[in-house]
Amino acid sequence: MAAENVRWGILATGGIAAAFTADLVDLPDAEVVAVASRTEASAKAFAERFGIERAYGDWDALAHDEDIDVVYVATPHSAHRVAAGLCLEAGRNVLVEKAFTLNAREADELVALARGRGSFLMEAMWMYCNPMIRRLKALVDDGAIGEVRTVQADFGLAGPFPPAHRLRDPEQGGGSLLDLGVYPVSFAQLLLGEPSDVVARAVLSDEGVDLQTGALLSWESGALASVHCSIVGGLATSASVTGSLGRIDVPDGFFFPDRFVLHRDGRDPQEFTADPADGPRNSLKHEAREVMRALRAGETESPLVPIDGTLAVMRTLDAIRERIGVRYPDEA
Repeated sequence: MAAENVRWGILATGGIAAAFTADLVDLPDAEVVAVASRTEASAKAFAERFGIERAYGDWDALAHDEDIDVVYVATPHSAHRVAAGLCLEAGRNVLVEKAFTLNAREADELVALARGRGSFLMEAMWMYCNPMIRRLKALVDDGAIGEVRTVQADFGLAGPFPPAHRLRDPEQGGGSLLDLGVYPVSFAQLLLGEPSDVVARAVLSDEGVDLQTGALLSWESGALASVHCSIVGGLATSASVTGSLGRIDVPDGFFFPDRFVLHRDGRDPQEFTADPADGPRNSLKHEAREVMRALRAGETESPLVPIDGTLAVMRTLDAIRERIGVRYPDEA
């Protein structure tokens, strides 16, 4: 792809679609050319809000719009397989919101579609594109804290969410794990790879989704990760990585940090802070820039958010759900 603007299509019109589009329209080399929803009214309202030229009342029309270079799929994750698959089959490149799919089987199917067609595919794990997270990973990879021994991370919302809310709805892949727990699991696997064993416990709702889940992941190296998620308690969204020579603490918002602290034996703590030039800590522009960089480079996968890593996370989420007894209607 040449250096001209990358033309985006937005599939879905919910909150995350709006947040991503708001950041996207601020990028000088990005152009949002179309949006689709299940209803034409919703698509038109979204298009008017962001100055988008075309609004479609069905997904298929967007998927077959030849003027689109890449589609951002922002539906609930229960629809990711269908929506992203439709776009890939039509020859579009695709960025899929997290969690990538409901399960590893669906993830494998999407990856096979993309690789079979030579199309770009990436999970919208914006945490991996965040400059501070990239800096933290580089420190760990360079041995700043020695061999990683433990990882801790949590993400919870206080709620309460009514039974009709998507986070409580099994039909939409509800529960804390796929929506929130994907972040601590992805954080641990960014640093340690896929675990060799998983232990998990959860409190389930009357609808059969997890209200809160705790998991202990282990690796053959001896490393352990403790991850927690909740939709009934506002957890600290903190994280820490402990190694044989020190520790890194992310005190708040570990998936989009503005600072973290490196502790090493015999040295004063060293604080790392975000560069103001990188923009607000909740910016989704880093993720969008990575997609556009990869497309211009002719890459079909991002080295920052590798497909094999996404598949490994989905296998871990499957393992956790198996142990806590959560199955969704389409999996029965």
